[in-house]
Amino acid sequence: MGLHRSRQLFLCFCLAPTLAVLTVITLLPLIYLLVTSFTPLNLTNPASQWNFAKPMVNYAALPGDTRYLNSLWVQAKLSFWTVTLQLAIGFGFALLLNVPSGLLRALRTVFLIPMVLPPIVVAIIWKVLYTPDISPFHWAMKALGYPVASAITEPGWALTAIIIADTWEWFPLTMLMILAGLQTIPEDLLDAAKVDGARAWQTTLHVTIPYIRGTLMVAGVLRLIDSIKAFPLIYLLTDGGPGSVTEVTNYYAFQQAFNFSFLGYSSAITMGLVVIVLVLSWAIVRMTGWGAEHE
Repeated sequence: MGLHRSRQLFLCFCLAPTLAVLTVITLLPLIYLLVTSFTPLNLTNPASQWNFAKPMVNYAALPGDTRYLNSLWVQAKLSFWTVTLQLAIGFGFALLLNVPSGLLRALRTVFLIPMVLPPIVVAIIWKVLYTPDISPFHWAMKALGYPVASAITEPGWALTAIIIADTWEWFPLTMLMILAGLQTIPEDLLDAAKVDGARAWQTTLHVTIPYIRGTLMVAGVLRLIDSIKAFPLIYLLTDGGPGSVTEVTNYYAFQQAFNFSFLGYSSAITMGLVVIVLVLSWAIVRMTGWGAEHE
């Protein structure tokens, strides 16, 4: 047996436990979710779990479900603004922290605090900030003579409140990824841009961004996927309300499963969401390019 073959077998042996765990905790539940979506499973009727008489009935109901369609629109707005803001703010702070400075290097850890907090803790922090009776922000506004209502109870502001909280929690992740990308840019490229008379904004636009395009794409895809899992914030801050203005698709699936016991229909909603995420991720990769070489 050759050395190359022995190395491959060793790597497979090392990866086998991890792949086995991933199969158990991801692939098998996904298969069960797919199978369940073809049944009218309802907890009030356990026998419906294996009823495949009308396998497409759940999927056929989705286009006519106005609440489901509204949840997709809410999810689209939430994902668009959170991903856009997190990339923009993360990019700005990454540029700032990339400047050689002992103070800025020390501040990197401070910026990571929101990201390392448990999601439920982040939700509680923002619940306090959005509750007028105990919020320092509302106290300050009232003292200045400008009392404001709670954003999470106002239909016009509830989704914005979620977007602000989610952006605060996760922009450090994009900042960290972009900062790592910035530190891989060869100094020769930056020096050449300076010699050619490029200003800072021109260097950023024509050298920095194209070079870290792959990093931006990966950060965007990861945040897109995570934005669809913004469950703790919505559950604790708004419970999908007021009305359904913050009811995103995964929260609607949760309500169908655990409030109304329609597990089959909830599974169909979730599978539709999985397909949407895969298609969007593929589209982002195609539009931004992958592994492009830089001259």
